[in-house]
Amino acid sequence: MTGSAAAATGAGTGAAVATGGGGAATGGPGDACVVDPAVPKRQFRAMWISSVVNIDWPSAGSRTAPDRIAAQQAEYRGWLDLAQRLHHNAVVVQVRPTADAFWPSPYEPWSEYLTGVRGQDPGWDPLAFLVAESHLRNLEFHAWFNPYRISMPAPGGAGADLGQLAPDHPARQHPEWTFAYPPAGVAGSRLYYDPGVPQVREFVQTAILDAVRRYDLDGVHFDDYFYPYPSGTYQVPDDATFAAYHRGFTDRAAWRRDNIDLLIQEMGGRIKAVKPWVRFGVSPFGIWRNASADPNGSDTTGSQSYDIISADTRRWVKQEWIDYVVPQLYWYIGQYPAADYARLVPWWAQTVRGTRVQLYIGQADYKSGDPAYGTYWMNPQELSDHLTLNRAYPEVLGNVHFSAVQVRADRLGATSRYAAAHYSRPALVPTMAHLPAKPLLRPVLTRAERTADGVRLRWRQPAGGKGPLADATSYAVYRFDGSGPVDGCGRADAAHLLGTVRATPGQQQSWVDGTAEPGRAYTYQVTALDRSWNESAASPARVVR
Repeated sequence: MTGSAAAATGAGTGAAVATGGGGAATGGPGDACVVDPAVPKRQFRAMWISSVVNIDWPSAGSRTAPDRIAAQQAEYRGWLDLAQRLHHNAVVVQVRPTADAFWPSPYEPWSEYLTGVRGQDPGWDPLAFLVAESHLRNLEFHAWFNPYRISMPAPGGAGADLGQLAPDHPARQHPEWTFAYPPAGVAGSRLYYDPGVPQVREFVQTAILDAVRRYDLDGVHFDDYFYPYPSGTYQVPDDATFAAYHRGFTDRAAWRRDNIDLLIQEMGGRIKAVKPWVRFGVSPFGIWRNASADPNGSDTTGSQSYDIISADTRRWVKQEWIDYVVPQLYWYIGQYPAADYARLVPWWAQTVRGTRVQLYIGQADYKSGDPAYGTYWMNPQELSDHLTLNRAYPEVLGNVHFSAVQVRADRLGATSRYAAAHYSRPALVPTMAHLPAKPLLRPVLTRAERTADGVRLRWRQPAGGKGPLADATSYAVYRFDGSGPVDGCGRADAAHLLGTVRATPGQQQSWVDGTAEPGRAYTYQVTALDRSWNESAASPARVVR
C-alpha cells in the first residue's frame, strides 16, 4: 500500500482491517484499525468531461450565447458543483481533442469547440480558468489529450480534407505527417497524425508539454485512441512510413506497437523531467488480449487493443511507464463471454499487482438506462453492482465515469444509487509512494467556535521547507461526536472525514462546518495534505459544546 488505509485489505462488503499510514491510520504502534469498505478514506473518483463535438463542455449552445465566455464559465462551474455533490475528488477534462488547444498554444490552433470556428481566438484562456476553478474546490485537474486525432468525420467524407483545418494548422504545413482513415471521401473518414513518423512523436509530446509547463496540472491523461480502430477492410495507409522508419522491424504489427510504446515511455519521462509530481495516466480499451491468443490474456473473446489499435497496455503497466491505468470496462456483469465485467476486473487487478501503477476502472454511465445496449443496462443497480464487485479487489483504487452529461442525467436513478452506496462520504486521492514528497508539519487548530452558520474552524500551518513540495496544498477536516479522546483509527476510513479545503498560502486557514447541529458536542482535527495527497499527523483536537 502507498500510505492509504482506504481500499487497503478490505474485500466484500464487511468490515476490513487496515494497517496503513497516510496520517496515522492506526490507533497505536503496531495496532490495526477496523475500517468500513463502504466509506474508504482514499479512492480516486472522477468523471470525464468531453469537449470533442461539444459532448459535455462547452455545450454547442454556449458557443453562440450573447456572453459566450460567461456562459461557458458558468457551465463549467455547474460540472464542478455536480462533482462536489457526488464527493468526487478529480475531474478529467479534454483540452486537446483534435490536435488543437484549449489554451494559447504556440504549437497548435485554438479548438473549434470553443467558438465553432477552427483556430479562432476565444478571447480568454480556458485552461487557466479550468485549472483554477477546479483547485478552488480542491478537485484534482487531469488534462486529457488525444495524441493523434486531427479531425472528426464530416458529411461526404470531408473530415479528411486538410483544407478544412485552421490555416496555420501544423498538419497543413506537414501533410507528410498525416494520413486519412478510412480513405478520404469514405463516410467516417478523418485525419490522423501518423504514429510511425518520428517528427510526429516529438511534436505531439512538445505540444502537450507546453501545457504541463505553463499550468498547474495534476495529471496528464490519454484515452484509447492510438492507431485508428479498424473500419471495414480498409488498411492503415502507412506503407511509405514503414519503409522509411522501420528501425529494423520486419513485422509491421510489432513496429506499430513499438511506435506507441515509444510515445508512452517518452511522454511519461518528459512529464516527470518537467514536473515530477504530475501523474501520467492512460484509459485504454478494456481488453488487452484474450487468453486464446496469449496465456497472459483475459478470459474474454472480444476485440484486443494489442492487435486492433497497436496498444500493448499490459506492457505499459509492467514497465511502469505510467502512474495509473483506467481500463474502459464498459460491459455488464453476467454471461457475456466476449467481455464480462466480472472477468475483466480481476484480470486488471492481477496485471497491476506488484507494480506501482494504480488501477481505476472506467465506468459506462452512458449505457445505463439506454435500451440500445440491452436489458442488463436497464437495471438501475448495474453500475452500483460494479462498484461493489470492485471492493473484492484491493488493487482497484477508484473509478472514472463516462461522461459528465450521462452522470448528470441519472437515468433510472443509477447515479443516485451508486453515489448513495459508494460515495456517501468524501475521500482523499490515493497517494503514490514513488512521487517526490517532503514531510509536512501538522497544523495547529487555533479556534473552533459556534457561529450563526455552524462551527467555524481556524488553523495555521507551521512554516515548512522550500520548494513546490514543502508546503501544504490542502487540508482534511475530521469531526467526531462528543468530547472524548480520539485516536488514529478514527481517521482510518472516511466515516469522520467532513471534506477537504484548498490551502490559502500565507494566510490563516478558515472553514465552516455547516452541518454541525446546535447543542451537540463535537471534536475536530485537521491534517495537512501535500500536492500528492500525503497526509501529515493530525492537529491537536478542539472541542465545541
